[in-house]
Amino acid sequence: MEFNKRYELYLDYINEALEKVLVVMNTPEKTCYEAMRYSLMAGGKRIRPVLSLAVCDLFKKDFSEVISFACAIEMIHTYSLIHDDLPSMDNDDYRRGMLTNHKVYGEGLAILAGDALLNYAFEVMIEDILKSTHNMLMRVKAMGFIAKSSGVKGMIGGQVVDLQSEGKKVPLETLSYMHKCKTGAMIKAPVVSSAIICGADDSQISSLSTFAEKIGMAFQIKDDILDVEGDLSTLGKNSGSDVSNDKTTYTTAYGLDGAKKILEDVTNEAVGAIDCFGTEAEFLKDIALYIAKRIN
Repeated sequence: MEFNKRYELYLDYINEALEKVLVVMNTPEKTCYEAMRYSLMAGGKRIRPVLSLAVCDLFKKDFSEVISFACAIEMIHTYSLIHDDLPSMDNDDYRRGMLTNHKVYGEGLAILAGDALLNYAFEVMIEDILKSTHNMLMRVKAMGFIAKSSGVKGMIGGQVVDLQSEGKKVPLETLSYMHKCKTGAMIKAPVVSSAIICGADDSQISSLSTFAEKIGMAFQIKDDILDVEGDLSTLGKNSGSDVSNDKTTYTTAYGLDGAKKILEDVTNEAVGAIDCFGTEAEFLKDIALYIAKRIN
């Protein structure tokens, strides 16, 4: 219950910030703003910005220190979902229980809305840096980490490998690399960027990085399991898309039971990685368990 209350507190703070940061402008390109907000404000777990605030809490800093970066990461994540759902990618009709962006606004505008969210994310971070009266260098460093995590060395690179792997039985090393980049990088980004801004030392960042890598892997394994076991009513999107797209996943590579065992192992490794923070890290440990047990 304590975990749920704290999660809701973070969620309310994030949603309020997102409402303020992205307002529909009454200009000729108004429809693009509407398409951006359609996906950004469609709900969801907000796990990435929640991680940002949780790390901020770990170091006993005010949320205002990291909220712009947390919002930016959620915008980058949302743009990736819009593009991921396109017919040229996963060709999905539903996301979070709603029609996907291109089903509502058309493919062209969906692409532009995704592009706009990516660009706007960096506008938000740069504006935060420019108005900062302290810690400017660490904020720039954090933005650089987010840029790398979302780029060709991170999320986009993983998506490239994913596309090139369709219809093939890829080696397990490739599967691991793909998900470390595609999913893991943008789960690691909020953890590490928040730690940088909050003044964490190298040892603390190393422990948090390991934690983030493990929960990123857990998140993807659970996604693969849910693609087999879930349905539209719980997932908010159609299950079985990985099978229909002939993708190698943790479930096809290790079997359902094997994937569940790996999920249990990496979750335990994630929890162990942040033992050095003592009881202050209980919420982060609970997030690892939440990821492993989620139903959507």
